[in-house]
Amino acid sequence: MNRHLPRHLLRAALAGSAATLLLGLAAPHAGADSGPSDASLEAAHDAAAAPETLDTLSRFFAREGAVSKAAADPRVRGADAVPVRYLSPEFVAGEKGAPIARVEFLASKAVSSDGQEASLWTVRQGGSWQVVNIATGDDETHYARVGADKLPGGTVFHEPQINAWYVQGRGRVLPLDADAVRAVGAGGASVAAYQKRVHAAYADKLPGSAYAKSGKAGGFAPKERGAEPPAAAAAASADGPVTVASSVAGAGALLALGLSGVAVWRRRARQHG
Repeated sequence: MNRHLPRHLLRAALAGSAATLLLGLAAPHAGADSGPSDASLEAAHDAAAAPETLDTLSRFFAREGAVSKAAADPRVRGADAVPVRYLSPEFVAGEKGAPIARVEFLASKAVSSDGQEASLWTVRQGGSWQVVNIATGDDETHYARVGADKLPGGTVFHEPQINAWYVQGRGRVLPLDADAVRAVGAGGASVAAYQKRVHAAYADKLPGSAYAKSGKAGGFAPKERGAEPPAAAAAASADGPVTVASSVAGAGALLALGLSGVAVWRRRARQHG
C-alpha cells in the first residue's frame, strides 16, 4: 500500500467532514463490465483491513470527538469487498450492447467500537489494490445485500445523480431505495424504459458535450476556486498528485454524467430508503 495513504485519507477526512470524499479514483473502465475476479475482491478486502488503513480509520472515527482514536477499535466486516457499479455513460448514450452499469471501485464496510460505520473505496493502482477514499455510512455494502435478496444474480448499481440504488435483471430495473422508487416506481421499469429516462436526463452532459466543456460537469467551474465543493477542496490540500481536477474527473460516472460534488456530500447523510 502507498505509504502516503493514511495522510491522504486523514487530511481529507478532517477537511471534508462526515461525508463522501472523492480522492483520485481510477479512470472509467472501457468496454463491457465483466466484474472483478474473486482474487481481486479478496485483495481489495486485504487492503481495507491492512494495519495502516485501520490506523487511518481510527482517526476518521475520532474526527468529531465521538470516540477517541485509541478506543475506536475499527474492524472491517465481510470476507471480501463488493463491486460498486455506477450508471454507464455508454448506456445513457444508447450505445448498442453497452452494460447498464460498470464497476467504479470495490467497497468494504468498517465499523467502530461505538457503532459508527464507514465505507472504504478501493481501486487497483500501480499493480496493487489501494484504498483511495473513506465515506461515512455503509450504502455500498448495504445495497449489495439488499439487491442480492431482491433479485438473486441481478446487477446492483447506483445512479449517483439522484442517489438512487437499483438492481437490474430479467429485463427489469427494480428500485432498492426511496429515491429509486420516485424515479421508476415501486414496480420498477423495463430496461428500455429506464434507458429512455436516463438518456433524457443526462445525454446532454456526457463527455464532449457543451455542458462538460463549459466546466460545469462535477458541479463547479474549475476557474471558480472559491466555489469548490468540500470534496474538491479536501483533495486539493492532500499530498501527492491528487488535484481538484483529478479528484472529480477520476470519479468516472460522477463527472461523466454531471453530478455535483456537493450533492454527494449532502446525500451521504440520508438514511437507507
